[in-house]
Amino acid sequence: MKPLTPPGLRGTWATLLLPITEHEAIDWPRLRADLDYLISSRLHGLYVHGTSGEFFTLTEDEFDRINGLLTERCEAAGMAFQIGASHMSAQVSLQRVRRATEYYPGAIQVILPDWVPLSESAVLTCLRRFAEAAQDVPLVLYNPPHAKTTVTTALYSRLAAEIPSLIGVKVAEGSKVWFEEMRPLAPRLAVFVPGHRMASGMRLGAAGSYSNVACLNPTGARNWYKLILEDPTTALDVERRLRRFFDDYVVPLQRAGYPDHALDKYLAAVGGWATAGTRVRWPYPSLDETEAEQLRPIARKRLPELFPES
Repeated sequence: MKPLTPPGLRGTWATLLLPITEHEAIDWPRLRADLDYLISSRLHGLYVHGTSGEFFTLTEDEFDRINGLLTERCEAAGMAFQIGASHMSAQVSLQRVRRATEYYPGAIQVILPDWVPLSESAVLTCLRRFAEAAQDVPLVLYNPPHAKTTVTTALYSRLAAEIPSLIGVKVAEGSKVWFEEMRPLAPRLAVFVPGHRMASGMRLGAAGSYSNVACLNPTGARNWYKLILEDPTTALDVERRLRRFFDDYVVPLQRAGYPDHALDKYLAAVGGWATAGTRVRWPYPSLDETEAEQLRPIARKRLPELFPES
């Protein structure tokens, strides 16, 4: 597909969740079914190999096979797509970047290597190397809260100036002051925030979300983005109820030790649209799918805007 640009990197993007069998294998027929469903939801785009795609558990053969499937389906449907080339090892990530370019995605998502924190100069060196490997494909930097290296607004400014192919960043959230400091970079860097904070985030200057709300319901997430643009006051009310829902039913699970990728699969099971199930790969704990089913009517009652098919 045509490379994305900062002004074109917008909206609600959904991730492909991995259906995992009891033998720790990927269930490819179920993966294809969920991919086709996401494409039919007509979101702004799809991406693979983020945290919720369990990139840190994939073999290189699985990584390539998923890329091929994503490219085939999205190109046939005219759907924008991005490929995550992240890995805790910079060397493995660099190899993944090189192979990801062969599929001509709209962008390649990367993280900074994880184990020992990087200095500012090392961050620049790392991303320059990724950018060289990506050739004409732009980069998006994912800097989650648990990353060893926290990228400051001052460093984002340097990155935007010195690495032109960096077009976007994915962050957990940003304060009003943080967004004000990032505002001069808006023409060069699209900021993406978590799905359940998108209405307030876009009011501050965010461009969109790699969305956990799309895990809950892809069509509902697409419609909510439209509501944010057309009726931001009502959209903020949806966000308030959505965040209360997360506080009541998701945050306690997070505090109990369930990781983000298990929680996103749980949300998809609550939504009832996905075949991926709630099993995640060892050694991470999985949530009970029957409990997600019990939460389903509560989610639909509290967040009817996100379940238009109801």
